[in-house]
Amino acid sequence: MGVRTGGADSTPGAGAAGGAAAPRGKLDVALVQVGSGPDKAHNLQTAARFIREAAAAGARLVVFPEMFMGVPSAERPPRAFAEPLDGPFVRGLAGEAKAAGACVVAGVWETSDDPARPFNTAVVVEPGGRVVAAYRKLHLFDALGVRESHLMRPGSARPPVWEIDGVPLGVAICYDLRFPELFRELAARGAEAVVVPAAWYSGTLKEEHWLALLRARAIENTLYVLGADQAGGPFCGRSAGFDPFGVTLGDAGEEEGLLLVHVDRARVQAVRRKLPSLQHRRTDLYG
Repeated sequence: MGVRTGGADSTPGAGAAGGAAAPRGKLDVALVQVGSGPDKAHNLQTAARFIREAAAAGARLVVFPEMFMGVPSAERPPRAFAEPLDGPFVRGLAGEAKAAGACVVAGVWETSDDPARPFNTAVVVEPGGRVVAAYRKLHLFDALGVRESHLMRPGSARPPVWEIDGVPLGVAICYDLRFPELFRELAARGAEAVVVPAAWYSGTLKEEHWLALLRARAIENTLYVLGADQAGGPFCGRSAGFDPFGVTLGDAGEEEGLLLVHVDRARVQAVRRKLPSLQHRRTDLYG
C-alpha cells in the first residue's frame, strides 16, 4: 500500500508539502502502518523512508507503531533492543525528523533500572530534532495468553500533552485503549487529539475491539483519536483515525503504507458546541 488519504475531513492542507507548517490549529498526520523486524538498523532505514514520504505528502506529524524499534521474540526479548533515549536509535529518528521538518512519534524500548525489563516507550521528537516528550506505557497487556509484565516495566507518570502547529496532542499506547480514564484525563488537560502507537494482536474479535475502542475514545471525549498499528505476522493492521464525532477519517486495511488524516481544532470546537458532554460531567460526585 502506498500513501492513502482519509475521508472528506482528511485532505492534507494546501502548502504543507515538504514539512512546511500548516495554518495554526490545523495538522496533517501520517499514520505509518508497518511490520517492524528484529534488525534495529533496518527499522531505522524504514523510518527514514516513511518520514520522507510522509513529509512530501504534506504531513507535519508522523506516527509509527508501538515496538517500532524492534518486535521481540522468544529468542530476542525486549531487553535485547533497549537503549536510553539519547541512544543511537532515537538519535537517528531525531535526525530524520529534523531533515524532514516533521514531528515524529515512535515506539521504542527504553532502558530502565531493571535490566531485564525495559520500558515500552512512545518518544516524541519535534521538527527541530529535539526529544520533547516520552511516555512509558502504563497498562501492560497481561491477558489472552500474553504476559507483558514479565518482559517490560510499567511507567509511573501520566502521558504528556504537547503541541504542534497550535494543536494540543496526547499519546497513549495500545492496551491503554481499554482504560477510558486515561483518555478522559488527557482531554481534561487540553488534548484535542490523541495518537495511539500500537502492536494490536489479531485474534477472535480483536480487530473489532481495536476499531470500536478507537472510535469510542474519540466520541466520549469529543477529540480526534488516531491509531498506528503494526502490520503482518500476529498483528491486525487496520490503522485508523476518528474525528471528535466518531466519523471515520480513514482505515489502512491490512498492508503496509501511510494513512494521511487531517486534524482541525475548529472541528473539535464545533462538535463540543453541539455536544458539550465534557461540561456535563458530575465532578462533584467523581473526580
